[in-house]
Amino acid sequence: MNTLVDTVKKVDYATPNLVIEMASGVVLNFPVKDNPRLAKGSPAQLRNVEASPYGLHWPELDEDLSFEGLLRGDFGQT
Repeated sequence: MNTLVDTVKKVDYATPNLVIEMASGVVLNFPVKDNPRLAKGSPAQLRNVEASPYGLHWPELDEDLSFEGLLRGDFGQT
């Protein structure tokens, strides 16, 4: 599995989108409704996210998204 050279600066839920800011200045965002597990989450659950060199993890929602997938436009389960 690949790791990013870039790192996560900030992840936030700004209704209706999830916004991911990278240290390089790249900003990824997508509508939470595009991911069935995230769509069921409360704002507090969506803001409770863990970042790793590989991607993002929402422990309360049992969801993981890889940076590789996000950069391809894959926002999770469809």
